[in-house]
Amino acid sequence: MKIGDKMPQFSVVDQDGNVVTSADLQGYKTVIYFYPKDSTPGCTTEACNIRDNYNRFLAQGYKVYGVSKDSTASHKKFIEKYQLPFPLLSDKSTQMLQDFGAWGEKKMCGKTCIGTIRMTFVFNENGICTDIIDKVDTKNHSEQILK
Repeated sequence: MKIGDKMPQFSVVDQDGNVVTSADLQGYKTVIYFYPKDSTPGCTTEACNIRDNYNRFLAQGYKVYGVSKDSTASHKKFIEKYQLPFPLLSDKSTQMLQDFGAWGEKKMCGKTCIGTIRMTFVFNENGICTDIIDKVDTKNHSEQILK
């Protein structure tokens, strides 16, 4: 996926089991960020940075969604523990991750593995990608998005 591309079609569930589709996001500016795992240090730092700046996202008209392959139960615990005000989407099949290009080979602890690649996509109201952040600074991610 690259800047200028249309949002890939998807249908996944949020932490409460509600179905969320790409069609639901038409007409809204949207931030979709992909992260490896709930309640791990980097992912928690990133989620809390977005939480702490959430009103800025709302003020600019953005809907925000975090996505990982974690279960809805894991997402629910993560949201409750850190009081996250935005939905987390569960992509157990990794189809959404793959369609966005956020699933693939990566290095972790010096080893090569297949998994979620930390990336963020910003879309305009027409579902067109206006920004891709592939070098995420977990501590300052909101600044990267809202620059």
